[in-house]
Amino acid sequence: MSRLNYHHLQYFQAIAMHGSIAKASRVIHITPQTLSAQLSLLEEQLGYELFERNGKRLILNDMGRITLSYAQEIFSLGDELLHSLKNHSTDFTYRFSIGVTDVIAKVFSFNFLKAVYTMDDSIKLVCKETNLEVLLGELAINKLDAVLTDTALPTGSPLKAYSHLVGKCGFSFFAHKDIADKLRVDFPQSLDNTPFFTAGEGSSQRLSVLSWFDQLNISPVIIGEFDDSVLAKYFGKAGYGTFCAPSIIDEHVIEQFGVELIGRTTEISEQYYLISPERKVKHPAVQHILKEGKKLFEQSIS
Repeated sequence: MSRLNYHHLQYFQAIAMHGSIAKASRVIHITPQTLSAQLSLLEEQLGYELFERNGKRLILNDMGRITLSYAQEIFSLGDELLHSLKNHSTDFTYRFSIGVTDVIAKVFSFNFLKAVYTMDDSIKLVCKETNLEVLLGELAINKLDAVLTDTALPTGSPLKAYSHLVGKCGFSFFAHKDIADKLRVDFPQSLDNTPFFTAGEGSSQRLSVLSWFDQLNISPVIIGEFDDSVLAKYFGKAGYGTFCAPSIIDEHVIEQFGVELIGRTTEISEQYYLISPERKVKHPAVQHILKEGKKLFEQSIS
């Protein structure tokens, strides 16, 4: 395949942004005939049509959305280059885009990601937080360099990627001091028939904890389910019930929310994975934060 003509990409982006060749031509001052011809040349070179035609309106198809994503990334890198040169900077900024699943505790994400700023090279961190399905989709089209999550890449996934295990830890259970003092004795059986807050439906933490309760024949009274784990901690702090969190953030939970530790278990665990597009790690930041992230668990164990 011959090299891409970046003018073609610019014309394509303009058409995609404005939804029609006529509107794009008025904005960028190129005749509709020229725009149409340039779009046809780009589609011919790529081997795919990029739009669904709906009258005069052009709607991006799947290949068009992928192409637009790459085009925006290319132009973004070009802007960064110009910015660096304008400021006479010899230290070009590396862009590191990472997705973090919304079930990961913010304090762990911070402790994990802050390692990028200890690299020798300057770096720009771009972080997106949402569910795993969306993040894997963006990883597949190179919008992300890696994904931090609590589950490995799903079996049978068409995405050619590798799940790097960062580490794993047990769970700790917390409550307001008045409640914790009573429940600390005979833990975990003491949790039976007591108010308890769980993670949101479908989360791996919720499934692990409830399965553990079943194995021990313990039946806490579930009085709340929260996708946002911080909200559960606030309710626990107010004395409404108990909650659990990965043991690696014990110190933060106690200090930040003023609750007390009831007990810990390693019979169930929270696992953390860094998913990168392939086993051979390309981006230097992936390798760096993977190494530094593992140290967090080594420090926790020691």
